[in-house]
Amino acid sequence: MGIFKKNRTERNLPRHIAIIMDGNGRWAKKRALPRTAGHLVGSKKFKEIAKYCNKIGIQYLTVYAFSTENWRRPKEEVDTIMDLFRDYLKDTYDIRNENIRVRFLGDRKGMPDDLVELMNAAEQDSKDCTGLTVFIAVNYGGRDELAHAVRDIVNSGISAQEITEDTISAHLYAPDCPDPELIIRPSGEYRLSNFLIWQAAYSEFWYSDVLWPDFSTKDLEKAIDDFNRRNRRFGGV
Repeated sequence: MGIFKKNRTERNLPRHIAIIMDGNGRWAKKRALPRTAGHLVGSKKFKEIAKYCNKIGIQYLTVYAFSTENWRRPKEEVDTIMDLFRDYLKDTYDIRNENIRVRFLGDRKGMPDDLVELMNAAEQDSKDCTGLTVFIAVNYGGRDELAHAVRDIVNSGISAQEITEDTISAHLYAPDCPDPELIIRPSGEYRLSNFLIWQAAYSEFWYSDVLWPDFSTKDLEKAIDDFNRRNRRFGGV
């Protein structure tokens, strides 16, 4: 964990925060707007929160942007999300200027070719950034990730007797990324929704009724403050 000074007091910062960016559609519906409007505001909120995490010294931020199940949504909504993703990837200079590294989690084989090229370019262009590392989970599912890891292990020729927890961790999408210490879910839902199900084994969870487009840095601070009040025993006493 890092240490961040605020109001002359010291607190522990989670090394890795993960966020399920939920509630975009409901935010738009409450305002009689199309669901796509909520995704547009939600994408801007992501940039705001990423910059703030970088500012206070968080090392890793993982956001759930688009799940393997989200392909079932109406085509217009999916197309809009993909277009927003394109726009973001074409304009990553704003993030890179903040010394933020961008990486991706998920199955790229299911993504449009032009998006995969943009994803690869964003990772390459930001690889030397030394501030916050942002992992964007797109076409991602926790169970799908585990299935991917199992296939890799089988194809590597490792015997069943040799497989350990470390073996599985080493074959996940980002084996060099530490497990999230804090997982935040806004929007009033209380489930993991197939997000980082292996990595979340000892994560602390923080829930809020605030919809993602309304989520603020103050809400993030509340989550971090609550994290500091937790007694993390990892199965001990």
